[in-house]
Amino acid sequence: MPKIKVLIIDDSALIRSLMREIINSQPDMEVVGQAPDPITARDLIKQLNPDVLTLDVEMPRMNGLDFLEKLMRLRPMPVLMVSTLTERGNEVTLKALELGAVDFITKPRIGVTDGLAELSVEIGDKIRTAARARIRRHALNEEPVNKPRPLAGHFLNTTEKIVFVGSSTGGTEALKEFLTRMPATSPAVLVTQHMPEAFTRSFAQRLDGLSAMTVKEAEHNERVVPGHAYIAPGHSHLLLRKSGAYYYTELSQAEPVNRHRPSVDVLFNSAAQVAGANALGVIMTGMGKDGAVGMLAMRQAGAYTIAQDEASCVVFGMPKAAIELGAAVEVASLNDIAGRVLERLGRRG
Repeated sequence: MPKIKVLIIDDSALIRSLMREIINSQPDMEVVGQAPDPITARDLIKQLNPDVLTLDVEMPRMNGLDFLEKLMRLRPMPVLMVSTLTERGNEVTLKALELGAVDFITKPRIGVTDGLAELSVEIGDKIRTAARARIRRHALNEEPVNKPRPLAGHFLNTTEKIVFVGSSTGGTEALKEFLTRMPATSPAVLVTQHMPEAFTRSFAQRLDGLSAMTVKEAEHNERVVPGHAYIAPGHSHLLLRKSGAYYYTELSQAEPVNRHRPSVDVLFNSAAQVAGANALGVIMTGMGKDGAVGMLAMRQAGAYTIAQDEASCVVFGMPKAAIELGAAVEVASLNDIAGRVLERLGRRG
């Protein structure tokens, strides 16, 4: 089987050298080229036809975002952003995912050599995932969907109904598509997206600015109310608990599940145990199988469950695992999931 061909684009000679060493140490991939800036990279892409790019953000001659936007319009291909963990870096990284980057690697600010070495497994996994991702052409004038789809009728007993969503690679844009179609009158939504803790607050704030719902990073022991979406913080599992007539969030720093904290399985299992038939589960794009077992528990507890279809996934891993396990009642395209959720909730209201 041919190796995954990787082109490294970074203005730091040290980072290029470290990344090359890490990538070439993987048995199924190789660095075919390196570029100190996007202008040089442009010619190398034509010559080398790489399978995956790793792309720095701040570089001479052209910054990474400008290059990414042009690349996704003219020659869409898998891109992993390499960004520094700063507030500015977080915003830029989220913008890069919006423009079509598959995922990102956080570059340590200090101890770069040791820091990147510790990330070698993660870097290898993300390059493999990127190589298998479905990449779509990015339209220059594409407008984000920022108005919720109108909902016919009214919900009854909305405090009893809760939507649970799990996603990973490609999930930031999938969640934006889903939440911006949900009305302010929607039942509460609890979300676990695999994402480092430095990014989840910025991600929630970004979605809040686009959505009719109030979107926030979940806190421990806050009451779950309709019209709100709660994003699991990157440092903790998100669970649901009930006290009297009300639902509350619970954050846990228990061990990772399926190598993840937060884990979709943890969220979905709590949904099955606490909300039962009042829950509705959605599993979206992502690598691996996190969430499949939890979604099966939800279905067995009487919840309605929806998996994103292969054609609309960036990575058809988590939904595929759920479908194969018999956990999904329905399979739907990303564009249709919010409508299907609202329809089911409307029926049950």
